[in-house]
Amino acid sequence: MSNPLIDMEKPDVIFCIGTNMTECHPVAATGLKKAIDRGAKLIVADPRRIGLADLSDLYLPLRVGSDVALLLGMAHVIDREGLVDLQFVSNRTTEGEAFLEHIKQFPPEWAAQITGVSAKDIETAAIWYGLADRGAIFYTLGITEHICGVDNVQSLCNLVLMTGNIGREGTGINPMRGQNNIQGAGDSGAIPNNYPGFQPVTDPHNQAKFQELYGTEIDLEKGITKVAALDLCGDQIKAMLINGENTLISDPDRKHCEHALNSLDHLVVIDIFLTETAELADVVLPATAFAETDGVVTNTERRVQRVRAAVPSPGEAKPDWWVISQIAQRLGILGFDYLEPREVFNELCRVSPIYAGLDWDRVEQGEYHWPVPDIGHPGTPILHQGEFVNGRGLFSIVNYRDPQETISTKFPIWLTTGRRLASYHTRTQTGRAEGIDYLLAEEALEVNPLDLQEWGLDDGAWCELASARGSIKIRAKSTNRSPRGTVFASFSFSDVPVNILTGSGYDPITDTAELKVCPVRVDPL
Repeated sequence: MSNPLIDMEKPDVIFCIGTNMTECHPVAATGLKKAIDRGAKLIVADPRRIGLADLSDLYLPLRVGSDVALLLGMAHVIDREGLVDLQFVSNRTTEGEAFLEHIKQFPPEWAAQITGVSAKDIETAAIWYGLADRGAIFYTLGITEHICGVDNVQSLCNLVLMTGNIGREGTGINPMRGQNNIQGAGDSGAIPNNYPGFQPVTDPHNQAKFQELYGTEIDLEKGITKVAALDLCGDQIKAMLINGENTLISDPDRKHCEHALNSLDHLVVIDIFLTETAELADVVLPATAFAETDGVVTNTERRVQRVRAAVPSPGEAKPDWWVISQIAQRLGILGFDYLEPREVFNELCRVSPIYAGLDWDRVEQGEYHWPVPDIGHPGTPILHQGEFVNGRGLFSIVNYRDPQETISTKFPIWLTTGRRLASYHTRTQTGRAEGIDYLLAEEALEVNPLDLQEWGLDDGAWCELASARGSIKIRAKSTNRSPRGTVFASFSFSDVPVNILTGSGYDPITDTAELKVCPVRVDPL
């Protein structure tokens, strides 16, 4: 996030797109509710009429996968109405002239034909955001889990740059992280193209630095993504270590995923429970849970926080860092002789410029947001104040493109997937809490009542949901949250494996799967 969570209470106009925040980030969403109570306008763009839409002043029910068209139409209106912050564009950005010329071809009437949102509502959203003294954008996986996920994010960045809504209180572009410490994992280098601290692996200076640290030769090529790794299982990849992820349930195209994992000669899983993925493993190593672990996490607002074990770990369970270090030592890899988590975190601070001013003791109270470049630095709750680290903000020339697969006579319905409040992710934890069954006992397919009637289905009846990759059995649930022609289900329940259906395509830059768009067919059973 460019701004801290407390800033959620401060905007004049809030634009939420592709984020079901009241269900997926219910605590953080209270900040938006406070802003609304204070008088802020809320714009919500989502294919479903989610709970956040019920709180909105303007709801934009766009067709799944059409975000770029909506954002291009909004950018056109902001320019047409003279709402571009020309001083900001001139002083702090580059490629602005080319971008403003590019968007002239995308009026709201054009966007309306693709998105299904009226041109008038697109205009209203653009004008409200363009006029805001403090305009803030919030998004999550509804923006990124598309073949055009990078285009979607760049389009949001374009809106921020053309209005100057960055680097100030109550503004910014704010992706909400899906699970705790996802931000910290990226900070630590758990991504294929960067070393810790987002230092590119293609930079020879970084190569030399980490060759010395790791004591081994390192090439200048980016690593492969998980998608690529699964494609190579059984061929170039013979063994795999999965740490704290239930890949079989959360990944798209489940049949392909299961085949890939079964093709391995050796699969090791580190987890706190015997998940569906762990059941496929040759070796399962038990890890400690959050309340049994000492360490550091970095949350969605870049706040670096110590966590402390409150209870002893059961049985043979050990902290993840210890398990990984022991495996490395037994493989003869140097540099993994850590005795405590303090040593691991302090090493991160030594090699990462954004953590350079921190150490184990300094983060004890959790008051610092990175970057903290030196010991005397107070931290950076708001990014990009006064200047951008890389010099100038870069406008991106983006065009709309259809999803990888679109509806057809064989698969005439749009399926979009996501999470629910009562079942967390793949239910590794919430699925073992008996009280949760009272709130959500099974998965259901959300269908518009008029579609149920047309398809000959009763509310609660079983149906077959099929895509080009397979089919599942699921109960239908009548709800006006789903628009006509679009259905929704979560991927949380292993007995309703929705991700058998998904996985038609991937973003060419990030390899992120198009989990939010999947043409399907619904047949009564």
